[in-house]
Amino acid sequence: MTATVPPDQRPDIQEMVVIHRAFRREFGIVPAYIRATADGDTARASVVARHLRLCMAGLEMHHTGEDIVLWPLLLERAAPSTGLVETMQAQHHGVDAHIEAVQPALAAWEEHPTAAGGERLAMLVEGFSTALFEHLDLEEREILPLAYRHVTDAEWRQMGQHGTEVMSRSELPIMFGLVLEDADADERARMLATLPVPVRLLLRTVGAWQFSRYVRRLRGR
Repeated sequence: MTATVPPDQRPDIQEMVVIHRAFRREFGIVPAYIRATADGDTARASVVARHLRLCMAGLEMHHTGEDIVLWPLLLERAAPSTGLVETMQAQHHGVDAHIEAVQPALAAWEEHPTAAGGERLAMLVEGFSTALFEHLDLEEREILPLAYRHVTDAEWRQMGQHGTEVMSRSELPIMFGLVLEDADADERARMLATLPVPVRLLLRTVGAWQFSRYVRRLRGR
């Protein structure tokens, strides 16, 4: 079966590009944070570890939304692309395997930050990032055009709703702040417009302060 949605019901697939941009930026810089942490500096290691865990949790939330909503719809409606969707699912499993390897190394380094442990962790994060970025590139190149043709805006929104439901009130402003940080004015306005009014209010008030404080601690500025 191949079903194409009417033009007036198509989703804003640029949202996913904005989200991917944040993942590329943050996972790309984390190895430098790890390597710059001095031996024995548990306070700094805790800040970096918290950030990496937050980003990995955000990625898991993002991928879970795709697993629940996007892949079943494309398998049903974009039959000629079944192999591609199965490749995306397999890549999710591959990324998960990298995360499983990162987690114990992260815990060990956070408790006892050393140059050797940090180098091992940084290399694991780099391997994870390579697999993830390959997946994001393929998704943007091949999956987003399919989603634009075969998934309605209302269905697309279900992925974002999943995220706002599972994130805590402390995580929500930080994760959205990271996602929107490099967005242009139009991207920012379109993404904020899809959020419930209480969430928008949170992000623009206390959430903005929380994000600013978080970034200063993480980046030193």
